[in-house]
Amino acid sequence: MRTFRLVISCPDRVGIVAKVSNFLASHNGWITEASHHSDNLSGWFFMRHEIRADSLPFGIEALREAFAPIAEEFSMDWRITDTAQKKRVVLMASRESHCLADLLHRWHSDELDCEIACVISNHDDLRSMVEWHGIPYYHVPVNPQDKEPAFAEVSRLVKHHDAEVVVLARYMQILPPELCSEYAHKVINIHHSFLPSFVGAKPYHQASMRGVKLIGATCHYVTEELDAGPIIEQDVVRVSHSDSIEDMVRFGRDVEKMVLARGLRYHLEDRVLVHGNKTVVF
Repeated sequence: MRTFRLVISCPDRVGIVAKVSNFLASHNGWITEASHHSDNLSGWFFMRHEIRADSLPFGIEALREAFAPIAEEFSMDWRITDTAQKKRVVLMASRESHCLADLLHRWHSDELDCEIACVISNHDDLRSMVEWHGIPYYHVPVNPQDKEPAFAEVSRLVKHHDAEVVVLARYMQILPPELCSEYAHKVINIHHSFLPSFVGAKPYHQASMRGVKLIGATCHYVTEELDAGPIIEQDVVRVSHSDSIEDMVRFGRDVEKMVLARGLRYHLEDRVLVHGNKTVVF
């Protein structure tokens, strides 16, 4: 079913839900899903509605125009998206294939409602797997002594393919600040630890040295600060003193795949609202 998604965040006050509901009802809008959250600490309000597109007397542009005065009245940060318009996704990976292969399988099986525009990698190892799916593969090597040309090409490719979201599926390079800023809240990363624990490289080695009993993975938006962006999704698996680092890596890969897939799905379905460095996920 085609729906329009209305996503709102604004200063909390009386009458927001009533105003939005009355607006939709006045146009015969059929709400199929509604989510609200009031954050007492920040004084902020969050809302997500899905409305049957065929219940409204106009299209998405007219809906945006009609809703704009309400958004202005309540100082809303808002957007309306159309499920008929699939988001364009660029995937990035290095040598490890598990996250990329999982996303490609889910996309191939129609579990992810998006268009995968291309895959960009700093290695050529995964080309055959990607091209089997009929997806363009770009090998963009990164020179450790001069990374700027590589990331200029990455930026060009992302723009060329009109990407709305970039997914770092174990892309083991740090994006430059300019790219993080340009695509704020549009670059999704999977980090192989339960953040904020064990940031940076070799988190499973760090976890093993610390003797933890739970290891995990974190899906988050990329910011200029390494592994510190707003968290979208997390999960954990139990380990013990008898598990080696290799065991932890093996267990962790399964968690990484699930967490990244869930996080990307939430983003594609407009379920993630960012406020400061936190998220509300409906």
